[in-house]
Amino acid sequence: MTAGAERASHATTTGAGRATPGAERETYAAGAGAGRKTRGTETGAGRAAPGAGRRTRAAGGVPRVAIVGANGHGRWHRRVVAPLHAAGRLRLVALVDVRPVEDDPAAPVPDGTLVGTDHREMLRAARPDVVVVCTPPHTHLPIALDCLAAGADLLLEKPPVLSTAEHRELAAALAATGRACQVGFQALGSAALARLTDAIRAGRLGDVTGIATVAAWQRPDGYYARAPWAGRRTLHGRPVLDGALANPLAHAVMQCLAVAEAAAGDGPVRPVRVEVERYRVRPIEVDDTATLRVLSRSGPPVVAAVTLAGEDFVAGEVIVTGTAGRAVLEYPTDRLLLPGDAGPREVPGRRGLLENLLAHRADPAGVPLIAPLARTAPFTAVLEAVTAAPEPTPLGGDLVSATGTGAERVLTVRGINRLLRRAADEGALLSELGVPWATRPHRRDLEEAGGTATHCN
Repeated sequence: MTAGAERASHATTTGAGRATPGAERETYAAGAGAGRKTRGTETGAGRAAPGAGRRTRAAGGVPRVAIVGANGHGRWHRRVVAPLHAAGRLRLVALVDVRPVEDDPAAPVPDGTLVGTDHREMLRAARPDVVVVCTPPHTHLPIALDCLAAGADLLLEKPPVLSTAEHRELAAALAATGRACQVGFQALGSAALARLTDAIRAGRLGDVTGIATVAAWQRPDGYYARAPWAGRRTLHGRPVLDGALANPLAHAVMQCLAVAEAAAGDGPVRPVRVEVERYRVRPIEVDDTATLRVLSRSGPPVVAAVTLAGEDFVAGEVIVTGTAGRAVLEYPTDRLLLPGDAGPREVPGRRGLLENLLAHRADPAGVPLIAPLARTAPFTAVLEAVTAAPEPTPLGGDLVSATGTGAERVLTVRGINRLLRRAADEGALLSELGVPWATRPHRRDLEEAGGTATHCN
């Protein structure tokens, strides 16, 4: 993916879009039995049981691909699929969304493509080999399990699941069905990230003593009206997953964990303690500003300092400090600064997750997945600890300023860019920097063996 495409991906909304609360719950999570149609023709396609269409990866033919959650960020996936369909490398067989599928000149819907609102009916009718799941995070697990039971491999948007328990359930289903699951952390396919981790392994930074990320974005009021689950902690009595750390800036956290893998000798990163401070400038249930520290048994501490209420835009930097030097990776643009470089350089060659998944299907032993579910286990453990923290501390008064009106109104925290930069540079939480409005961090100790946790405050 080009740097421009990555920036466009960050600018778009995530998930299914503006469905009514009931429609989102009934269709995505339960399969509502809603009507279907095929683009260009009506269909009476067969209704095989979900498992009846199971195919082996060794089977020949062009892979059949479906997208569940075709609007919102799903349109970005459609744009990835379109040239591959045109080149005959895959066949787009179905699009599913709770709302009418939006037209996109960059991703026209091919004739014969099934278009509907019910993923279970689509699985029976279209019998896809690969399903791209780009729905609200709290719907990921049930849809993924249905797809696996139908014999499909998965490209599952981030965050993959809500908890370590769900992570284990999905991993067990993958093992039982023999299917593959790629998680939508597209920045893991970055050639710049690969060059950074190679430099760490080669000792160019010496012993890595700290890893941090800093990002400052702006989100208008309309961002939190994009979907019923936006800015929410629960929906219809069920946990959901939104917030700066969980959703738009999840890539920043995952990039740090990937770097921590290399710093730990490519062994698994097992978080043992998560410390988090969460803040908000709007009446939402989740964080729009946060600092986070992850401690693990193998590897240096990881700190994230992020906001969606920034004064100036900082795309997202991963900062690696070692005894022999410092490296900075701007992960959305693939610009990398290594010790001895005169300045940051763009490193081209990002690998696409869907193309990698298709190559893995053709040669499972020879082509490893870039972002397999197992690689995201530390991220899920961290995110579970974050969402278990108390509700974010509200910020207001003279600390917050507003520009714009209506859905385009943007709120910013005065001085936040400087504070987050300092937190990343020092590996500290805001409360440790003497920030007067900062609150005591929530600390959660994780037990490696059982995946359970104890609270420290």
